[in-house]
Amino acid sequence: MGDFMANNIKAIVLTIWWVSLCFCMSAQNTGNEGALQDSSGKVTSISIFKGIIQQAISSIKRSSNDTVGNNLYYTGKSEEPYMPYEGKIIRHINIEALDFERNFSDTSIRVISAASRIANKLHINTRDYVIRNNLFIKEKTPLNAYKIADNERYLRTLGFIHDARILIQFIPNNPDSIDLLIVTKDFFNISADAASDVLNHIHVNITDVNLLGTGQGAQVSGLYDYNRSPNFGSGLLYKKNYIGNSFISAALGVSSININPFTKEEETNEFVSLSRPLVSPYLHFAGGLLLNHSAASNIYNAADSTFYKYSYNVYDGWIGYNLGIDKLLAGKNAIRDRTFLSLRYFNYHFDNVPYQVGNNFDPFYNDRQAVLGQLTFFRQDYYKTQYIYGFGTTEDLPYGYNVSMTTGYERQLGIKRPYLGFNALRYIATNRGDFIQLFFRTGAFLNNGQRQDESLLIGGNVFSRLMFWNDIKIRQFINFSYASINNRVTYAPLRIDNTYGIRGILTDSAYGDERITLQLETEYYLKYKLAGFQFAPFTYADCSVLKPQWQRFDKSNLYSGIGGGIRTRNENFVFGTIELRFYYYPVRPDNTPVFKIVLNSDIRFRYNSNYITAPDLVQLNM
Repeated sequence: MGDFMANNIKAIVLTIWWVSLCFCMSAQNTGNEGALQDSSGKVTSISIFKGIIQQAISSIKRSSNDTVGNNLYYTGKSEEPYMPYEGKIIRHINIEALDFERNFSDTSIRVISAASRIANKLHINTRDYVIRNNLFIKEKTPLNAYKIADNERYLRTLGFIHDARILIQFIPNNPDSIDLLIVTKDFFNISADAASDVLNHIHVNITDVNLLGTGQGAQVSGLYDYNRSPNFGSGLLYKKNYIGNSFISAALGVSSININPFTKEEETNEFVSLSRPLVSPYLHFAGGLLLNHSAASNIYNAADSTFYKYSYNVYDGWIGYNLGIDKLLAGKNAIRDRTFLSLRYFNYHFDNVPYQVGNNFDPFYNDRQAVLGQLTFFRQDYYKTQYIYGFGTTEDLPYGYNVSMTTGYERQLGIKRPYLGFNALRYIATNRGDFIQLFFRTGAFLNNGQRQDESLLIGGNVFSRLMFWNDIKIRQFINFSYASINNRVTYAPLRIDNTYGIRGILTDSAYGDERITLQLETEYYLKYKLAGFQFAPFTYADCSVLKPQWQRFDKSNLYSGIGGGIRTRNENFVFGTIELRFYYYPVRPDNTPVFKIVLNSDIRFRYNSNYITAPDLVQLNM
């Protein structure tokens, strides 16, 4: 263990130093003005890392008459506004679309600018029938507060909707009935992004996520690369948001420039998919279907010994049913505990396997078939808040639990093995505005009386309460995870080039069978805007301990990354967050640069909190 610490002391010191910056602000004030202020109202004192910055956070406080912060940024349970109207009859459902000059905080105020005027002229608002197709609340039925809250949240998950509210409208002289007003605000539907390496490599995407307001989307992609043969490539993607009112979405795509996330190879790709998520715990069915064909060819003229030539087909489908829902709807429909039963079949079949792999076990290049069944117990409700991933738009974070047991049978390269897995999620929302997610996942195959590919993943994510320093809003993110794999046969070894490792690492040369990771990030949301764009500087620090396969833990390697950058976004536009990030790796895997700067556009930040997902094996390198 002494060698381990000695070899990585530099990384430890630098990471601790940067962690301090992730927890503290470079406050240069000398009085109470500029002290951090949280939304809970409780005064505490903090004195951390003196000498690292001139003055750290001197206090966390809030004036006794400050009631605005909590209401604006931590609005409470999503069903609360509708509880006083539980059981009243919904007479009519009306729909109103806001233009780009109005916002939800005060619809009477118009912020008129050249950009908003141009956007209003070019944009066609989502048509009423598209919104109605995405409703599972009906006229002439009793109001269910939880169901209304579910539908409002679901509208905000649509890729072309910026924000949505469902408001109660009173009916004079009719106290037993109400009308509902659904207010929506679209994203500007057209976006474009590009990446280039001088003139040797140019990649362009043009996207319309809401063609003529119909909820349909299309993307056209083009690539030019001097070293590629042929030099040009292209792609086309089409999406149809919910067919009729079935909540079934369809997508199809063809591309000659698809990048496979596992192999990193550029490949041709054709696919069609259907999906029906469980958009509310009051609905019965969910499921999905994917048909895919992909193939890689040596378009960059790599040596035959290094290029992996392959082609494969994917057939993947699942379906599930919400048990006992009819009884709940007929009785106490406020009960939110649910039981869901689902079944999945997938088949990954290779027409061509790279000769470098042959008949050897490989986590990607082997034929695989599986049948998986899953029983899930869940209860998820939501809080509405802001400044988690967005720049002030409404965001929904869950609280509750999700526990599932998975069993099935898999065949890979001639080995047939039964599988058993367990997954537990616990979502916690504290009354002071902190959000916590805890997870525990484990699974294993059984073969000839032995447990194989035993997998374990345990950890948690924390989003701190929103804090204030003058006009700057601050939120702290903490992610921790531990993973292990024993008696590995077909699974890939643990790596750090993924969500559970070091951000920005792009190598698979570091791998092992145990991994411990800590990630910290602090975001500072600035008050000022430029042409509608808001800005959020951030600092981050990552540490990951990776134990090499079949070695003692004191032979582990410590990898770390520190850095920061700035994000910006105009919430009216459909394209995602733009991020400029710099990375520095004190200790890194081979062939990894010490320092790099990356500009990313169209980054999609959204908290993923589906009620139900397709049955699956434990994934350790997501």
